[in-house]
Amino acid sequence: MRATTGSCRCGTRSARVHGRYVRRLRDVAAGGLGVVIELCVRRFRCENPACTAVTFAEQVVGLTIPHSRHTPLLREVLTQIGLALAGRAGARLAASVGLTIGRDTLLRLVRSLPEPDIGEVEVLGVDDFAFRKGRHYGTVLIDMATHRPVHLYDGRDGEDLAAWLRNHSEVKVICRDRSSGYGEGARIGAPQAEQVADRSHLWANLGQAVEKTVNAHRSRLAKPPPARTSSHDTPAAEPEVVQPPKELKIVARLREQHAAAHELWGQGMSKAAIGRKLGLHQATVRKLVSARSADDVVAKSLQRAHIVDPYVGHLHRRWNEGIRNAAQLYREIQELGYPSGELAVQRHLRRSRTRLGHAPEPRPKPLSVREVTSWIMTHPEHLRDEDADKLHRLRERDPELDRLTLHIRKFAAMMTGRHGDRLEDWITDVERDSLVPLAGFARNLRRDFDAVRNGLSLPHSSGAVEGNINQLKMLKRQMFGRASLDLLRKRVLLTR
Repeated sequence: MRATTGSCRCGTRSARVHGRYVRRLRDVAAGGLGVVIELCVRRFRCENPACTAVTFAEQVVGLTIPHSRHTPLLREVLTQIGLALAGRAGARLAASVGLTIGRDTLLRLVRSLPEPDIGEVEVLGVDDFAFRKGRHYGTVLIDMATHRPVHLYDGRDGEDLAAWLRNHSEVKVICRDRSSGYGEGARIGAPQAEQVADRSHLWANLGQAVEKTVNAHRSRLAKPPPARTSSHDTPAAEPEVVQPPKELKIVARLREQHAAAHELWGQGMSKAAIGRKLGLHQATVRKLVSARSADDVVAKSLQRAHIVDPYVGHLHRRWNEGIRNAAQLYREIQELGYPSGELAVQRHLRRSRTRLGHAPEPRPKPLSVREVTSWIMTHPEHLRDEDADKLHRLRERDPELDRLTLHIRKFAAMMTGRHGDRLEDWITDVERDSLVPLAGFARNLRRDFDAVRNGLSLPHSSGAVEGNINQLKMLKRQMFGRASLDLLRKRVLLTR
């Protein structure tokens, strides 16, 4: 039964009916068809002389909202669609279930939502994300107790973080990466809080130092050639071996670029100017200038595996036996498990076909830097027997790589066992060693020693932060990178 009075926005109830009109409200679809509710609404006259509203329309609880053409139920459904899929995709989904809505209306519904109450945050996670990688970044703050984002802002300066922390004195622990800006902001804004460096970032930085160290020893990664037999065991006449092939074009080009970049750098030109002169990206120039020799630059290209490599021994043996037909050799290695096409076999045999003599006995390819790095960074119990044996022989040949492996395993035991009290001794041992990249990593830990020690001692981690960053990236890409910060902020803070 309808009420005899209506309530004005000033709180005064009135029974004086000024007029009536028909109000049409869209509701959720039924059976895939749109539903429109026609409601006869009364307009009352406000009896409060101080009220600015002369008349007001009655509202039906649970059915109408002032100035809205949607029922509360439909508005909630459309809002959730907008949060999950944003504009275009949300409009397409709504149309498929019988709800006609424009993408701009969906975005307005999302933007009109109030932000959730932050509450008290005792353990805070901080990390940055890229609006445009290498150019424009933002920062997201995570409540580590609920794993929910509590704040998102443009930029990644420590000042903005400090300003937020000053209003939240309840923060006791701050989980972050090793960014100096966040560290300084946390120190200024929340001096009472313990800063915890993320272990995953520490392990990733350690892996980079290991890769640089192994790369400096790449000449020792190849298995030493077998000892020559005595003269009376050597055959009287050995077949002539083909000349080694010419250097790969990419290797020759890298050597030329390295020489040119170092010449211009020696003349005092900046890296940006060198890039413009040589037509190279700034990152490439930085890599060329930082490399001490051209071999450091071409190492990865020389170690690049080829699909024919496992079958080179068979190809060369059959070639030396007089079988020079590439199609036949292709069919033979295909029976041995060769997965690719004939063209790669033809290209490999071309170097022997254009020169006189026999094909040389292939030497085992040197281990790749990344392969050795992965063995050193992997727990010994998780290594395959074959890889563990290769690493063992490599450590026997190279004492420095043996010491490197021992340092890494000590750090891994310290990290997994939460023995942060051993950090000082580990850093000292590494600094005394001759492994330059690893010593640089150790020295860098001293700049953020307390946070690193806490990261190796306390149970807190930034795992929840990284998970939210992945979700944020998905939302950002879903909006094609064209939406403004306010819409991204609403979707990050309110999406379940």
